[in-house]
Amino acid sequence: MTKGNGTSDYEKSYTENSFWKKVKKFARTAGKELINIALQLYYCLEDSDTPTKARGVIIGALGYFIMPLDVIPDLMPVVGFSDDLGVLVAAVGVVATHIKREHKEMAKEKLSEWFGEE
Repeated sequence: MTKGNGTSDYEKSYTENSFWKKVKKFARTAGKELINIALQLYYCLEDSDTPTKARGVIIGALGYFIMPLDVIPDLMPVVGFSDDLGVLVAAVGVVATHIKREHKEMAKEKLSEWFGEE
């Protein structure tokens, strides 16, 4: 959904603080795969080399992830985060060329911190 000024509801919902709050609250429930993708996108967004168009895609996807109202409510057992995963995977498909090895490594380090070593 787009507002009159060209920004989506999701872009307006995204803030760094709300992202970290949601990730920390639901990390175990959402699972490593989803959190890994969200973190890679987040670190790509924070990289000054990431182009504006890619940033817009990332902000939209992360905004959807942190919005309290989803197509499938996050609190539903098993399937609650499936729509979020789909949106994040689609965003990665669009911005994959901008996700650097360092973004993946930072995500991996954060996952290791939260979930422990494998």
